[in-house]
Amino acid sequence: MQTAASNPRAELMRNPNFKWLLRGGVISMLGDQLTMVALPWLVLRLSGDTMALGLVIALMSIPRAAFILVGGAVVDRYSPKTVLMLSKYANAILLGLLAMLVLRQHSVLTLALGGSLQLSLELTPHITLMLIYALALGIGLAQAFSVPSGTSIMPLAIPAQYLQAANGVLMGLRQLTMLLGPMLAAALLAFSGNSNAIGGAGSMADAHGLAAAFAFDSLSFIVSAWTLSCVNMQTASGRAAGQVAVSVWRSIGDGLLMVWRDVPLRLCFIYWGTVSLFIGGAMQVALPVLASEVLHGASALGLLMAANGAGTLLGMAAAAAIGARLRFTSFGSMILLMDALAGLLVMGLAAAGNAWLAGALLLALGVLSGYVQINVFTWIQRRVPPQMMGRAMSIFMFIFMGLAPISAATTGWLLKLISLSQLFAGGGIILVTFAAVAYLFTPIGSITAQVSETPDTPQAQ
Repeated sequence: MQTAASNPRAELMRNPNFKWLLRGGVISMLGDQLTMVALPWLVLRLSGDTMALGLVIALMSIPRAAFILVGGAVVDRYSPKTVLMLSKYANAILLGLLAMLVLRQHSVLTLALGGSLQLSLELTPHITLMLIYALALGIGLAQAFSVPSGTSIMPLAIPAQYLQAANGVLMGLRQLTMLLGPMLAAALLAFSGNSNAIGGAGSMADAHGLAAAFAFDSLSFIVSAWTLSCVNMQTASGRAAGQVAVSVWRSIGDGLLMVWRDVPLRLCFIYWGTVSLFIGGAMQVALPVLASEVLHGASALGLLMAANGAGTLLGMAAAAAIGARLRFTSFGSMILLMDALAGLLVMGLAAAGNAWLAGALLLALGVLSGYVQINVFTWIQRRVPPQMMGRAMSIFMFIFMGLAPISAATTGWLLKLISLSQLFAGGGIILVTFAAVAYLFTPIGSITAQVSETPDTPQAQ
């Protein structure tokens, strides 16, 4: 026990459950990044239409946001392991079909060169694009169940004292795959492309590389499902047999009621939802505009994204390594302080006239974001009863998946009325103001990381 207390990370790496989760997680996360690059490229190669790309992204995002609360209820009704494995199998089937579809499209277009060229070029891309729409919808729906189950499984597989370190390692690896995955996808497309395929809007010159990316992701889901089957789960103590008969909608209501009755949880969720609604999606729109209008180059956007990603990885690593040893203030005060500092950095972007200064600011923003993410996830996992974890996590993820896109759309409209510098300055001021108001006029600042009361207790401790 002394070893666990002094070096929880070393003990964590010897935990069999975590080893299986780590192996499957790395493979699956890398496959996800390949698809995130390959799918937009596929749509653009098939259609040359940015509206088609937007529709594919919407078809993946809308069902994920709309059904994530249902997914959380289903996770708690059965088990995160069962739901996660089923979602992995569903994703494996969908991506396997997509890989075969790409290869079939390539063969049809090649065959058309020897015969009915006009007919094939006219009909096949349209039919294939419709099938891609259907597959994108299915992938988004599967994610509505995989997200709450994936974020709920850790407390039932890992001892509570290792949660901080476990979250840091897995989320840090996810961030690392976000840096390495696109490079692997680009290399795959470069080495596997078929230079003899026809060009133009219907071109599938990268058919072999695209199919390989989707096939790898499909296989990664199968492998990660197998590794997940090797994890020995604890039984959620509050999941009684009679709860199975409760309807999904009643279960969602119970989850919302649980969050509402837990005052610290309710205050934090309302605060995070407010921040997400006002400025959560602004950076998704503002950074490409900054690279285009101010820094004048696509390479600048790559530098900015890489700097932010590297900072996030550093912040996550710090949270995993340091843990509670850096608890110089309460959990709530730490969150608000980090948000205020982030607001100041966002204001600094208003004056960033070169890529290096903007990159340095985004690196610092990433460090704050990564550190906060690990602490927030660990706090929720320790606070919420295991039998309610799926619903709590689905509500938490809905805050960002459902509200941030509204913020992004509003930002696009605002940039027609105000300058980019005004947007950064105003966004930073809003974030600092929200943090200050929450600290001065709400009990959020007094919320601690220790859970000393049941969720029904109305004290903000």
